[in-house]
Amino acid sequence: MLSSKWITTVASIWIQCTCGGSYAFGVYSSVLKSSQSYDQATLDTVSVFKDIGANAGVLSGLLYSAVAVHRRRRRDSHQASSVSYLLSFGGPWVVHVAGAIQCFAGYFLIWLSVTGVIHRPAVPLMCLFMFIAAHAQTFFNTANVVTAVQNFPDYGGTIVGIMKGFLGLSGAVLIQVYDALFEGNPSIFILMLALLPTFISLLLMCLVRIDERDTQGNKKQLNRFSTVALLVAAYLMIVIILENIFTFPLWARIATLILLLLLLASPLGIAANALKDESEISSQGFVSSERSPLLSDNGSLQSERWSSAAGDPKENHAADEDTPMLQDEEDLNVVQAMRTGNFWLLFIAMACGMGSGLATINNISQIGESLGYTTVEINTLVSLWSIWNFLGRFGAGYVSDILLHRRGWARPLLMVITLATMTIGHVIIASGFAGNLYVGSVIVGVCYGSQWSLMPTITSELFGVGHMGTIFNTIAIASPVGSYLLSVRVIGYIYDKEASGKQNSCSGTHCFMLSFLIIGCVTLFGSLVASALFFRTKRFYKLVVLRRLNLSLQDDDR
Repeated sequence: MLSSKWITTVASIWIQCTCGGSYAFGVYSSVLKSSQSYDQATLDTVSVFKDIGANAGVLSGLLYSAVAVHRRRRRDSHQASSVSYLLSFGGPWVVHVAGAIQCFAGYFLIWLSVTGVIHRPAVPLMCLFMFIAAHAQTFFNTANVVTAVQNFPDYGGTIVGIMKGFLGLSGAVLIQVYDALFEGNPSIFILMLALLPTFISLLLMCLVRIDERDTQGNKKQLNRFSTVALLVAAYLMIVIILENIFTFPLWARIATLILLLLLLASPLGIAANALKDESEISSQGFVSSERSPLLSDNGSLQSERWSSAAGDPKENHAADEDTPMLQDEEDLNVVQAMRTGNFWLLFIAMACGMGSGLATINNISQIGESLGYTTVEINTLVSLWSIWNFLGRFGAGYVSDILLHRRGWARPLLMVITLATMTIGHVIIASGFAGNLYVGSVIVGVCYGSQWSLMPTITSELFGVGHMGTIFNTIAIASPVGSYLLSVRVIGYIYDKEASGKQNSCSGTHCFMLSFLIIGCVTLFGSLVASALFFRTKRFYKLVVLRRLNLSLQDDDR
């Protein structure tokens, strides 16, 4: 029971809900700034290292490949018992341990610095503390996302959307815990970030397992997990809006937290239901079978896929030449992937999409101030960003699965659409009309979040799941790279040119208009790059979908 993919999904969701401390930087940034006597530029420098740590997850991918994927392949010839698996060295839990150590060490050292327990560290040392704390997030995320894709290969978009969606909501969840228990004491919040994610991950890490059994009703149960995710997001949105309008007394904050925890506990009921259904099906004589970790329902599909692709010369020639997966059963490692054009098309598209989205949220407070938004309105915009981010992460994964299964549309097509839509959002922000930030932030937030579920799923499909963690974390480096170029070299440079007065401030639509028109052009370029990726992989996706549909028909016949 504990080795089931359903229990793994619940454990991963709970870990994802607590590991997004980097999204709550705004809660403790003020106490960090005052306690360390930083100016704004120094605080921004520390924040940059937070962004780098939260996105540069190559090491987590390499560790996952070493201790989970490779170990699983060595065990393919025999089935290890549950006890021996837990006691043996290897599995996603090792990645969680590495993340827990970094999470505790990073945030605990920051807390010691802020409270004065240790002497005020030099700025480079504080940047290192922040990098380590945020870097832990990539280990938790890699272990949960890659394991989920291996457990549900046919619905990679949906399960990645669920995992990435809960990660996007984690900042709001952590803030709700803080508001109910420690409001007004941001230094305690830093200590909470050191302890809570570490404790949760260590408690649940042995439940995060690779379960390759083919089970009935995967889509039905995933839809139930999706419903819970939407309910949690809707609940948080309502709470955030009410908290920005009214002042909640302590009892109300505790009550809202209890309701939130009950919602987050509901996936356990879904897992119990799924296990019950599996037990009933098993008692009726259905036998589960092993299957391939990559886009397959049984162990023979992977080799069947390669041989079929190679069997038709015209089809194989027309397929993407930079997708060696069509000719080779071995999953590509990061070096092999980087030798393909598809990798760099995906990297450039993500630099445009993720970089522009991150640059927007990093500057949304200053944009609001320049356009005359009130403090309450700006706080509401910042708080709701996590909701729009979630909707993009979850929605893009879910919708891309539907389009892939029912219409046979290659997943990069949705990337093309979301990046083009993101361009509209940046133009709306640049326009400066009344209420533009409400409309623009929704569009940009949803489209930004969608890249975080589309990119890992596309990575697994083009390069395989064997080194998926390493490859998608390498591509994710595009996010801080793009953000730095657009935030510092575009937005910051133009704002300083437009600013005036002793406070070096700017007021009016001209402060950010040119910047966001440029950023709009960048995301439009990203959409064109994604279009190139779509056309290069269109035939490849067609081959994958046809095989999946054929297998579904065979299952129906049986």
